[in-house]
Amino acid sequence: MTPDEERWRMGRGIPPNWASAWGVDDFGVFACVRVGEVVQRMRWIGPGWFMMGSPASEEGRDSDEGPQHRVELTQGFWLADTPCTQAMWQAVMGSNNNPSRFTGSGKLPVEHVTWTDVQGFLAALDGRVPGFAADLPTEAQWEYACRAGTTAARYGNLDEIAWYSANSGKKTHEVSLKKPNPWGLHDMLGNVWEWCADDMRSYKALTATDPFEHGPRRVIRGGSWLYVAQDVRAAYRDADDPGYRLDDRGFRLARGQGLRQENQPSQVKSSQDKRANR
Repeated sequence: MTPDEERWRMGRGIPPNWASAWGVDDFGVFACVRVGEVVQRMRWIGPGWFMMGSPASEEGRDSDEGPQHRVELTQGFWLADTPCTQAMWQAVMGSNNNPSRFTGSGKLPVEHVTWTDVQGFLAALDGRVPGFAADLPTEAQWEYACRAGTTAARYGNLDEIAWYSANSGKKTHEVSLKKPNPWGLHDMLGNVWEWCADDMRSYKALTATDPFEHGPRRVIRGGSWLYVAQDVRAAYRDADDPGYRLDDRGFRLARGQGLRQENQPSQVKSSQDKRANR
């Protein structure tokens, strides 16, 4: 069953088979996925369109953020309201498996994970929660959800919504401590970079429908505790080798419409990774 079909059924009082709880709050429809004692709330992100990238006038803009163009997403999807936590990672992968540098609380985002590591997590989660079909968001889905109908560089005041170099104390922080965006998603900017499902495409001044870029690298979005303010914007983008590991790389769980790559990428060195200064 697709997420769109699940949403239709929820409107008639029938929750998804994988949901341990569900409902409607001030931000919209949600459903929860549970592994053991750990629960992740998933937000429904309906289909729609937005302007992807940044205008030429945006402060801190990089050339790969333009031209700004219309993107249409024809299918809805579920997206976690926080980055994946260390508690959820260990619930799925085992209590002795925690690759993170920053530890001490299960509510901290898992980090120091490669894109390839995340694929193992997604497969293991599917084994624990049949019918869930775990995935990562595409780059377009990620920016659409991050913006949540807003059009500025960020969906709120930076210090109120994100952990970045000026306020992080050079470490990650527990998820959900900052204000969410208008769709109820926390930490879309800052704290940890979030791996996306696809490679970085070159933007064109044309409407793109459900874009998905095949290639050897994988996009990361959102900036992190390590990065400066100009890099913690909805349009800022980077890409890495899927085997690259760093203590500010995490991810956000999605349940999409079967957009997972059929072929695993080759291991190549990223040529466009924009490193922060420690």
